[in-house]
Amino acid sequence: MVPLMQDVGNELSITQRISLRRPAMPKAMAKIAAVITAHPTAPVELTITELADQAGTSAATVTRFCRAIGFDGYTQFRVGVAAESGRGDAGTTWRTDIADDIGQDDPADRVLLTLLGLHTRSMEITTGLLNLDDVQLVARAISEARHVDIYGVGGSGVIADEFRGRLYRIGVNAHSWSDVHDGLTSAVLQDGSSVAVGISNTGRTEETIEMLSHARAAGALTVAITTDADSWLASSADVALITASENPAQRPDDLSIKHAQLLVIDLLYVLVAQRTLGQAATRLAASAMAVSAHRRSSSPVEEPRPRRTKESTR
Repeated sequence: MVPLMQDVGNELSITQRISLRRPAMPKAMAKIAAVITAHPTAPVELTITELADQAGTSAATVTRFCRAIGFDGYTQFRVGVAAESGRGDAGTTWRTDIADDIGQDDPADRVLLTLLGLHTRSMEITTGLLNLDDVQLVARAISEARHVDIYGVGGSGVIADEFRGRLYRIGVNAHSWSDVHDGLTSAVLQDGSSVAVGISNTGRTEETIEMLSHARAAGALTVAITTDADSWLASSADVALITASENPAQRPDDLSIKHAQLLVIDLLYVLVAQRTLGQAATRLAASAMAVSAHRRSSSPVEEPRPRRTKESTR
């Protein structure tokens, strides 16, 4: 473990702090140091997810890196880098953290139409990139699998959880993992009757690659959902399903990315349900009945309220 820099004063520059601590850093943190050494302003230009993907590690590792060199977290680290580089302007923060396709002062109607266009275009591009033979192969394998593992970290972990929930509701024995230790424990227990799916926008997230690689070594059919067909994740999979975002730079926090990923898991979900129609219908009906008592009526019924009098308001 790299100790916090409590003994190092603010007189050291950030570059000096990194150089001082780098020899003792674990491999994953050293990768972050290498990215920042090569591109000192990267933290100003990249979100925590982007920097993690650039280094092939996780957002949690980036946070540990920041603490190791004396910062409370990534936000404080970015402020420090911006101050040293003279690039701490609001415009840069907006473009890197929110959106570079939408202006800071755009009215709500323009923001809505811009988002609609971006999301629609992202799904259109994804539709053109998908190989339907591969999609149907994966759907068939999932419908016949003894077990389905789904791996994803950060934002991709949200998509992994969503995919797991949909499959589970139609009777597929699916589990999702974002913690690498839990995921690896499950991955090594897979076999030829299993399917493992790794989700990563860039295809460079170390934890997802590692979990998928172990599942493949154990004999599972492995599937990558990523924007980069030449990525480490894609090369670790038997089948790669390629998604796209409107932004040509493929920013990991592009607002359109999750819509493209959701399109793919929606497609797989429906195709699996088609193949397991009887079981899927029974399971969906059972789950709907189980939660029905926890749902209110379609519209609220206005209860008559007692009239307030002058005395009742005293």
